[in-house]
Amino acid sequence: MLDVRRLNVLREVVKGGSFSAAADALYLSQSAVSQQIATLEREVGLQLLERTTAGPKPTAAGGALLEHADAVLCRLEEAARELAEIAGLEAGRLRLMSFPTASARLVTEAMSEFHRRHPQVELTFSEGEPEDSLPALRRGDIDVAVAFDYDAISEDFGRDLDAGLIFQEAMRIALPRGHPLAASSEVPVEALAGEDWLCGERPSSCQLVVFETCRQAGFEPTTSFQSDDYEVLKGLIAAGLGVTLLPELAGDHPGIELRDIVPKPPVRRIWAVTREAASRSPATETMVGILRRVGDRYPAQRSLAAAA
Repeated sequence: MLDVRRLNVLREVVKGGSFSAAADALYLSQSAVSQQIATLEREVGLQLLERTTAGPKPTAAGGALLEHADAVLCRLEEAARELAEIAGLEAGRLRLMSFPTASARLVTEAMSEFHRRHPQVELTFSEGEPEDSLPALRRGDIDVAVAFDYDAISEDFGRDLDAGLIFQEAMRIALPRGHPLAASSEVPVEALAGEDWLCGERPSSCQLVVFETCRQAGFEPTTSFQSDDYEVLKGLIAAGLGVTLLPELAGDHPGIELRDIVPKPPVRRIWAVTREAASRSPATETMVGILRRVGDRYPAQRSLAAAA
């Protein structure tokens, strides 16, 4: 039987990026952290961490063990929280993380409704892209991650997580105001083969969906400026510096034209992701239900469902 405390030490070393950071987080000495890791490696008979100049990195065995460790530690945290609630020591809490375009509309409405109905529950919120929120959910740092993927680029949420679809929206072409193709309500992507394209600045699904859409239209896009902020991208488009794909929830801008993509637009899907059912609190279940109801009220969702 593996020692849960040593699994937690392993998790903190990887999370903090060093033995000293783990020692600070766990109120241990650095040598005690090293000894715990060495003992754990002897117990499993495999090297779990690779010592590099950039800090300790999990080996294949370490990564596999961390997946299970996260699930085990999350379950123990849930058990402690539930027992505390039964004892009347706290009213419960719900920690939610969402990406910006969903935060501004869908999630804000859902949090308002949740707080109105359950003011006794401590509700906290933070922003993060799926690259940040899903690992935080697996570690047990949050209870609900509002994340997204695309119909052509599906996210593998992995073991121990459940994902419920709460919203879908068609991506649209964003053009500078007065662009010749803006005279039509629909734009084929291949007509923009000679344009400069804008996209995210790190390898992500936002960047990949631009490249995949252009490749399906028969060309490799030329990318100019990059940003992960849709407000920045809209400003760049308004300045005549390129074109891109925008989701409905990103909103409009006085200097851009949004046009439907033909013949078939990529679709962005928004998910409420939680740990598996046995690890979810009643507050988490309630928030997921509210997110679904809020998503169903949006016109983009209704029009996309009607088109299907």
